[in-house]
Amino acid sequence: MIKTNHPKSLKQLHLLLVSAMLFTFSLSVEAQNNISLNDGWEFQKDNGAKEKVNLPHTWNAFDVLDDEPGYYRGLGIYKKKLNLDAAAKGKQIYLVFNGIAQESEVLVNGKPAARHIGSYTKFIVPISKFLNYTNDLIEVRANNRFNEDIPPLTADFTFFGGIYRNVSLLITEPIHFSKNDNASSGVYITTPDVSAEKASVQIRSLIDNSSTSAKKIQIHSTLINANGKAVASQISFVNVVSGELKTINQNFNSIKHPKLWSPESPYLYRVISRIIDVKTKTVLDEVSNPLGFRWFKFDAERGFFLNGKPLKIIGASRHQDYEHLGNAVPDALQIRDIELLKEMGGNFLRVAHYPQDPMILEACDRLGILASVEIPVVNTITESEAFTNNCLNMQREMIRQNFNHPSIVAWAYMNEVLLRPKFSNDKPRQQIYYDHIRELAQKLDDLTRKEDPSRYTLLVNHGAWDLYNKVGLTKIPMIVGWNLYSGWYSGMPADFAKFLDRHHKELPNTPFMVTEYGADADPRIRSFQPVRFDKSVEYAVKFHQTYLNAMLERPFVAGGMAWNLADFNSETREETMPHINNKGLLTIGRQPKDTYYLYKAYLSDKPYLKITSVQWKHRVGIADSSTSVSTQNIQVATNQKSAELFLNGKSMGTKVAVDHICDWKVPFEDGTNQLKVLSGALIDNADINFQVEPFKFSDKIPFNNMNILLGSKRYYIDEKQQQLWIPDQAYKPGAWGWIGGEPYKGTNNRILYGSDKNILETDNDPVYQTQQVGIQQFKFDVPDGEYELTLHFAELVGGDAKEALAYNLDNNHKKEVVEQRIFNVSINGQPFMQKLNLAADFGYTKAVQKKTRLTITNGKGISIGFMPIEGKPILNAIQLRKIY
Repeated sequence: MIKTNHPKSLKQLHLLLVSAMLFTFSLSVEAQNNISLNDGWEFQKDNGAKEKVNLPHTWNAFDVLDDEPGYYRGLGIYKKKLNLDAAAKGKQIYLVFNGIAQESEVLVNGKPAARHIGSYTKFIVPISKFLNYTNDLIEVRANNRFNEDIPPLTADFTFFGGIYRNVSLLITEPIHFSKNDNASSGVYITTPDVSAEKASVQIRSLIDNSSTSAKKIQIHSTLINANGKAVASQISFVNVVSGELKTINQNFNSIKHPKLWSPESPYLYRVISRIIDVKTKTVLDEVSNPLGFRWFKFDAERGFFLNGKPLKIIGASRHQDYEHLGNAVPDALQIRDIELLKEMGGNFLRVAHYPQDPMILEACDRLGILASVEIPVVNTITESEAFTNNCLNMQREMIRQNFNHPSIVAWAYMNEVLLRPKFSNDKPRQQIYYDHIRELAQKLDDLTRKEDPSRYTLLVNHGAWDLYNKVGLTKIPMIVGWNLYSGWYSGMPADFAKFLDRHHKELPNTPFMVTEYGADADPRIRSFQPVRFDKSVEYAVKFHQTYLNAMLERPFVAGGMAWNLADFNSETREETMPHINNKGLLTIGRQPKDTYYLYKAYLSDKPYLKITSVQWKHRVGIADSSTSVSTQNIQVATNQKSAELFLNGKSMGTKVAVDHICDWKVPFEDGTNQLKVLSGALIDNADINFQVEPFKFSDKIPFNNMNILLGSKRYYIDEKQQQLWIPDQAYKPGAWGWIGGEPYKGTNNRILYGSDKNILETDNDPVYQTQQVGIQQFKFDVPDGEYELTLHFAELVGGDAKEALAYNLDNNHKKEVVEQRIFNVSINGQPFMQKLNLAADFGYTKAVQKKTRLTITNGKGISIGFMPIEGKPILNAIQLRKIY
């Protein structure tokens, strides 16, 4: 933060901002010249209606979630009146934009003031010469259109548009720390020598004299410890002439016994830099930067070392968007993300796949989270000079703006850039394309090493070992990152450890990290038979156990970053929760999943015990044969050797933790079930609300309602309607079930049952993504009474062909064969739906509900018949509710 403490200017600064339309407050000394401009903007899309908005703002918060493919990518126009008092004349006035997506043009009173390219870095616009100081108008024209010269070009995240980060007005004296060096603070701090005994500090300050005269100034730099005490200081006397940009170098050569910065003890100093007028003794400008004393290295054989001690890096990557907000996220919620990572026991944040809000790295500094940051060169490049220059400029901006954060240990510049190689049908041309990628990587790496020799360079690859080695991308960076999804997008979980060993064997001198790994966990989907790509939380838990074990067992693996800290928006995705990537350890609304608690059990340095299954607190299940209970699994995450579980006060026994998880088979009763788990002095409690369905309808358990997924092995929780869905079963006399047919299986090998297509006109996609194909009957042997029956259908075969996600590495789809499907449906022999043709009558992948009321007499139960006319009948789901 820059401050101006000139005693004559304080009163003037109070008078600078007089319009209630802009803001209403009194200026404090601490904030006297950096003032928020977030409120009172007028916004419209290109030729659209005008509306009042406050910043941060995005125009894509909701259209990325609808069933219409695509989202608005175009021009958005923001306007704001700025009324400044004439007392501001003679000051230097700037607009500070922390992030606008992705092409920006700033106009002041209709005159172009600046342009900026890129969604993810800050830029500062000098506006003094455009102002009239009476009724100034600020206009920002933001555009998130596709531009082949601006990365990212394609990615598994959404390119939200808007002024989506904070905006402020910055007022300085004519002589100030430079604001024109890629929006940096104008002060760069390095610690060339650090040990537990002593440390040295180098400070490079850029001084800008925008006044019309020369002046003699002091550059006063002070090192302040966490208690506010000055530890060291230096004063340099400098003459600056009008229009000069001057560089001043200062040193603190011997700081004795510095407090070291680490995840365990993130001790922060501050470097306060002041410009003082020698003649008047007034402070012209002041900036504060964090300083953490630490040293680190990556070793290809022994992993990562911090302050001379080995430290296994375990953490997560982060995307910046949030539920219902897009990427326009309030400060408190962003900071909370880093707090949640710290609470999980993580010590590393991969800021992916782009620089994020400045407060993210500030929180990492403060909480002791190591970090890497990267620019958004994702999946593919454009072979143009403009694309290369934009990449280089983004890298330079990223480094200079974030240079002083002690949390950063690596700068990255590419992510999975060979995932979608161009010219696959022209191998000679493709080789030229690969050469251009390698040349760009080398330029970015060279620039990074020149800009910041104190940190490592990082290039991140997907798991195509041979391709990245052939192109040469494993030879350029100081650290190689691997994004590995064995057992998810391809292969088996056991392949992961083999890949780690291969890198160590074939690139023995190259340090590496696992920069991504993960499995989708839709928090609404549970399974006791978890399989790859069923999106169940249970499969994700097993997946992360396998990966964590493999990395922790191998000292040469510097570390791993789970993908992702939280679920995030990806508009092109379909699957069980369309437009959302569900690999987060937290939901997109930041609710913990079972996997988050698993990480706490692995990483916590304090005794830990948690009933992870409390996340599934509303359950349903079929009663065990001829009993009144339904036995289901309960998991507890812990870093203790064992734990004992109690159900309603009765011990379920003591279990030994296997990979930090204890499992019990628990006989749940209908209603509220109280769970308690103990391990030594540790205790955790949970209430599970359980609905027991009768094994047979003649049992004493009362039947109220039943929601059944056909062709499924998973449970589904519809939180909005508070409905619990169970997997189907073959018909059992006296009970219920299907007769005839087989579960639907799509055309790709990832999914063992069901489909991952987006089901239109519903949020309950998992209800419709599985089905029984060729079904003949579905029967309920219910007693006489009044019932409501609902049949659910969706035609899963056919519709518009869509490009498969590039991330699904074994996407060897069989060609989908569309066949005519027409059938009749009857209930207890009476016609219900005749000549049902889902595709023709309703369309492909569209949710269809058909409901009816039934009076059952004479013990005949309910029998739904499916009679083929052409093709095979289907049923996706069925519900039965007893009325009387």
